[in-house]
Amino acid sequence: MSRLPSDISAALNRTQMALLQYTTLLICFLLTVLVGLDVLIIAFAAPAISESWEIRPESLGVVFSGALSGMIGGALFLAPLADRIGRKLTILCCTVLMGASVLATAYAGSIGALIVLRVISGFGIGGLIATATTLASEYTPERSKNFWLSLVLAGYPAGAVLAGIASAALTRDGNWQAAFLFAGIVTLIFVPVTLAAVAESLAFLVSRQPSNALPQINRILKRLKAPPISALPPPTGRASAASVKRLFDGPLSTQTLLLWLAFLMAFAALYFLLSWIPKLVTEAGMPQETGIYAGTVFNAGAFAGIVSSGSLALRLGLRRTILIFFASASLLMVLFSLVPGSSWMLATFGLVGFAVQGGFVGLFVVAARLYPTPMRSTGVGWSIGIGRFGAALAPIAAGFLVAAGTTLGTAFVVFAVPCLIAGLVAQAIRLPD
Repeated sequence: MSRLPSDISAALNRTQMALLQYTTLLICFLLTVLVGLDVLIIAFAAPAISESWEIRPESLGVVFSGALSGMIGGALFLAPLADRIGRKLTILCCTVLMGASVLATAYAGSIGALIVLRVISGFGIGGLIATATTLASEYTPERSKNFWLSLVLAGYPAGAVLAGIASAALTRDGNWQAAFLFAGIVTLIFVPVTLAAVAESLAFLVSRQPSNALPQINRILKRLKAPPISALPPPTGRASAASVKRLFDGPLSTQTLLLWLAFLMAFAALYFLLSWIPKLVTEAGMPQETGIYAGTVFNAGAFAGIVSSGSLALRLGLRRTILIFFASASLLMVLFSLVPGSSWMLATFGLVGFAVQGGFVGLFVVAARLYPTPMRSTGVGWSIGIGRFGAALAPIAAGFLVAAGTTLGTAFVVFAVPCLIAGLVAQAIRLPD
């Protein structure tokens, strides 16, 4: 495990955080808000697109899967670049890619162009969420890292709520293009903001030591109100950065496999819920408009769960907190069959969102803490990328279950199992001191 020199580590771990640390965390939070906005804007704009182009549901499903395919590619292949070229430059590249492709979607003239642009935007999204998580983890004090990372990642459901509000306001007259113009412009605005406000990771600069590393480090230390250093420590990350094989070195091998399994199970449970909540609402005999409220309640519960999990992890420990949240989500999913069609259904969606996302975001924190600096973005990116295969397969598996005559209530029970497995596997992961 590579460590920062004691004087640099002390600057980051002081009781009172510096303005630069708060600024970095705020920007990373807002970037995850943009991720939630850009991922889900297509879901809320889909009815208007479908009506305007008269496209079949299966074609729309390919559009949805395009972003997911891109996210897998971005997490596996774009995020590891942050271990070579730096966190800040990778974030800027991902934001440009994401914003430009979402903006261009407003001018798409065919279903093929829409699919290609969603794949490209997904590529940027997959790289951005992993790299922003890494950068945030490297600017937070060790004692409160769990809390701050959870707060940063709470931006995703906040962005999902923003996507719903923006789409409802902008697509009332069938003008679905306006939703993508809004999302793309807002995303691109953050390119100069990030360029001006965010500093490169000190951990990356110390580990990789690119050209002019020493003056860069001292400029950052000045912003942290810490004394400068006179010389660089011995480099630690040149040979190992961005190598997937390094994720399986020695004891890391078992921990990496456990983390991948936990992400796979957690993504499967989460994306089953995200994909089938609207269907659950209509099957229960409730109006289609209620599906919008169901999604909003789920994401509002998710935001509260993510923030609460960070606070609880400070008291109970990270892995125990993840298990509590996932076990609670599993129980709620099993009990769901008792409330469909009742006034309690929306409240149940909120509670499930609270529990499943509270546990889910804890896995991001585990990934950020598990890997040393030279391979951190690679480790986080590959964990997310492998997990997204679960996100791709779970809705399909649920569809086969329903087609075979299984009720959605029973499907909830089935997908409560991977949710519980994710919590148990996370409990077994051993983090470095």
